[in-house]
Amino acid sequence: MSHILIVHAHPEPQSLTSALKDLAVGFLQARGHEVQVSDLYAMGWKAIADREDFTDTVDPERLSYIAESRHAYASDTQTLDIAAEQRKLLWADAVLFSFPLWWFGMPAILKGWVDRVFAFGFAYGVGEHGGERWGDRYGEGVLAGRRAMLMVPIGGRARHYSDRGVNGSLEEILWPIHHGTLFYPGLAVMPPFPVYSSDRLDDAGWQQVATDLEQRLAGLFSDAPIAYRCQNGGHYDTDQRLKPGLGQGEGGTRIHLVQPGDPEERLA
Repeated sequence: MSHILIVHAHPEPQSLTSALKDLAVGFLQARGHEVQVSDLYAMGWKAIADREDFTDTVDPERLSYIAESRHAYASDTQTLDIAAEQRKLLWADAVLFSFPLWWFGMPAILKGWVDRVFAFGFAYGVGEHGGERWGDRYGEGVLAGRRAMLMVPIGGRARHYSDRGVNGSLEEILWPIHHGTLFYPGLAVMPPFPVYSSDRLDDAGWQQVATDLEQRLAGLFSDAPIAYRCQNGGHYDTDQRLKPGLGQGEGGTRIHLVQPGDPEERLA
């Protein structure tokens, strides 16, 4: 039995996004997994990162959110809502994020969850720096050993999000979330589960989506994650730039994917 956290961000319980979340809960529980859901709208989640996030401040005159986050995490003076979500993440073996793609990103309430929960000392500012090592991040960190996957309804058509599509490829659009938010603190990131033309889905389309999602959930712990290069695996130099000879034949963010024939990564 595995522990799975679903972080859900949609204001309408009858939405397609909510239906995907409900399907995931039922499917996973039926297979013996333990599931927790953080339904951010239902929780009334505070999305704004501000001074109210700290019960004891280092500098009452001028807010440095990073400094206060570091102090609060280290001194166990975070607010109860932040600490509770961090405990859920540490409890989980996998985290599913359920949200619609709004303006090429996540809804503000989910971004606010990340801003507040991914605290200094928890999701960043972790590990020693020296030589080619810039802390424990990008494949290492507090959340290493866990998997993550996005379930993302999208209003646009699939071809609009292809390599030559006017919106850009979905891989590039999700890069800041996949690589910058999830891989950074150590999560192994699974390919996303997008649902295109989500506002035009008929009954037959929903049945296919449900079947496809169940297949993806069945492979949550066995399918291969996205092959991002680990920061401290030996592929980056002391300036955290990809070493010469790596990433040949690729462009953009794809150079940061491990390629056939690359040297084996070495992690401490």
